[in-house]
Amino acid sequence: MDIKKVVIPAAGLGTRFLPATKSQPKEMLPIVDKPCIQYLVEEAVASGIKEIIIITGKGKNSIEDHFNHSFELHTHLKNKRKTKYLKEIERIERLAKFTYIRQPSPLGDGHAILCAKELIKDEPFAVLFGDDIYDSKTPALKQLITEYKKVKSPIIALHKINKKESDKYGIIEKESKKDSLYKLKNLTEKPSPDKAPSNLAISGKYIVTPELLKSLDQATPGKDKEIRLIDGMRKFIKSSPIYGLEIEGQRFDTGDKLGYLKAMVHFGLKHPELNKSFKKFIKDLDF
Repeated sequence: MDIKKVVIPAAGLGTRFLPATKSQPKEMLPIVDKPCIQYLVEEAVASGIKEIIIITGKGKNSIEDHFNHSFELHTHLKNKRKTKYLKEIERIERLAKFTYIRQPSPLGDGHAILCAKELIKDEPFAVLFGDDIYDSKTPALKQLITEYKKVKSPIIALHKINKKESDKYGIIEKESKKDSLYKLKNLTEKPSPDKAPSNLAISGKYIVTPELLKSLDQATPGKDKEIRLIDGMRKFIKSSPIYGLEIEGQRFDTGDKLGYLKAMVHFGLKHPELNKSFKKFIKDLDF
């Protein structure tokens, strides 16, 4: 069955970016002139998906506003004859079919995904988390979908890290490997460097099957009373295969302040209107 829907959990509190995220969603922080979440939506659309389910929470109304039609803004841009901006706004509003679900409280990324289960029904779907943005020739999600069609099992995005940073990520233990595709033996949540089974970390991109969703639904909340996707995967992998794909492309962790700044510089240097002057500015910096 083809992947037709993407779930984007966007209900977190964004505490790592306080105070900037006190009154605005972390997902709406801009990278040059587009909010982070728009990069994910455009990745999904470029991967052939037109149905986007966004899991929101309290104080996240601006996400919905961003992708909805704005009569006042349209009228203003039209009256001012700002055709370029009007066309871009119209393009954003036509990107996909959007559905929004409110997560009543932040009970974990797994719980956020389960909020969409009535809309997903009995079909495989993709999950994209807002902290992982890739710049790649082939969209990262499309790479996952291509491999999913071959293995017909859950598949997660992977990237190599320095093992010293393993306590920041979910880490995989591989059973076998073919090119960039790994069959997984186990998954460990944020192990210390001396206990990390590999240097392959989980990125925030997944293909989830109905069977994996069922395992997630049966997962026991942790000590913090939160349900995490990795809990469902650890339960599922005991009886069924999960694969991991090392994604080709440059990854940016926009949930980290340094990663966010790196993304800003990278995409600023690629911006068609800013690249030359921005490059000169960086070159002329004197510390």
